[in-house]
Order: sequence, then C-alpha cells, then structure tokens
Amino acid sequence: MSPARTPRYTVPGLGVDEGRQVIDLLTLRLHALNDLALTLKHIHWNVVGPHFIAVHEMLDPQTAAVRDMADAAAERISALGGEPQGTPGVLVKERTWDDYSVGRADAIAHLGALDLVYTGIIEAHREAVEKAGELDPVTEDLLIEHLRGLEQFQWFVRAHLESSSGALSNAGADTEVAAAAAASPKRATAKRTPAKKTALPAPAKKTAAPAVKKTAKKTASKRTTR
Repeated sequence: MSPARTPRYTVPGLGVDEGRQVIDLLTLRLHALNDLALTLKHIHWNVVGPHFIAVHEMLDPQTAAVRDMADAAAERISALGGEPQGTPGVLVKERTWDDYSVGRADAIAHLGALDLVYTGIIEAHREAVEKAGELDPVTEDLLIEHLRGLEQFQWFVRAHLESSSGALSNAGADTEVAAAAAASPKRATAKRTPAKKTALPAPAKKTAAPAVKKTAKKTASKRTTR
C-alpha cells in the first residue's frame, strides 16, 4: 500500500506527520472492512444445505455492523485531514490478501473458511491498535470498539464449528479451502467409522445323554455324574 500524503491539517493536539501515520493505519483497516462486508454478502448468497437459513440470516446483521465499522473508519480518516478511498479498484490494488476462495458450498463449510477470514482481520486490527496507541488514543479506541464486534462475530461462527469437547473442526487449516473441507459435514461423516461386528459365540454342542442301565429289579433309573 502506498503511504498517504501528509495532510494539510489534522485534529488538534496531533501533528500532521502523526496524522498521516494514523491515516495509513486506518486506510488498510478500511479496505479490510469493506472487503469483509463483501465477503459476508458473498457467503450469504452462496450457502446451501440443512443449515442454510440459520447461517443466511446470521450473516446479514454482521454485514450491516461491518459496514458501519467501515463508515466510522472512513470518517475518522476524513477528520484527520485525509481522503478515504472506497472504490473497488483502490481496494484491490492496495490490499495485502486475495479474494475469498470458496464458492457455492455447504453452510458449515463456509463458516470453516469464514473463521480464517475473521482471524486474519482480527489479528491485523490488533496490530493496528498497538500502533495507534502510540500515536492517537481516539483511533485506538475506535479500533478497539471494532474488535469487540469482530470477535463476537467470530464467536458466533465458531459455535457452529466447535465440538462438545471444545475442539474446532477446522483447527490447523491454513487456507480457506482447507478450512472449508475440514468443516464440511460430509468429511465429518466420513471420519466416523462403523462399529465392528463381533462374532456371535458358537452354539454349545449337544452331547448325548448317558445311557441308563436297566436293572432287573423294577427300581427308579439313576443318572450318575462324574
């Protein structure tokens, strides 16, 4: 990303050079938030499967909230004397990541990939918070507020991926496609192995009853055991 030009003015109490550095931080955050809002809508349109309606409806409020975050970041850039860039061409040119890579897929598979998207944006936001804290506490506060929402949204996503023991189905995946495959219900079903059939015990062999000797006398027959 090319550095922002030094603004002619900035907010009171902040030098124009510091203002430019904060604008640089916010510009990439603005791109990330705009990209996330588009990605959420892409997933909203492309989920299928038994969890379709739950995930489809869960993503709309997240999209609206992320758009509000982008708006707040853009307005902060303007307040600092900068020029927020919201066109697709600038976003694609200056971003440091690729397009979301999963198309039409099961809702849970999409959530496996979306979890990685949230991880990336949250980690980058946290780095920006750390840098903003050295320059401008107002921008730091703004980004912290974003993080509260983003981390809550990731929790909503992860609740669909978490087992009763607390393990995430996409744990260890480092690409969106791999995360989607790991979270896929088809893969989860394939992992289950059928119970082994145990052989029934062989039926006990019938042994002939010992012959009963008849005595000359008319007495009751006796059966002896050994």
